[in-house]
Amino acid sequence: MSITAHTGSNERLLTPGEVAALFRVDPKTVTRWASAGRIGSIRTPGGHRRFRESEVRSMLADLTSEATLPPARP
Repeated sequence: MSITAHTGSNERLLTPGEVAALFRVDPKTVTRWASAGRIGSIRTPGGHRRFRESEVRSMLADLTSEATLPPARP
């Protein structure tokens, strides 16, 4: 399930479960990241967290590129 933000943009919002699946972590880990400020979140009127897809994909791309960089030479 995903919803579209009503902020004037057609930004897709992801649930903690969807973000967790992308990063291959538990949804509670995503919630902890949001509480710690590592990833931005939006609260729905019901109090649930949603995450901007563009921010999530950017974070994932940064982590993926860091993981594929060759090791630094001394």
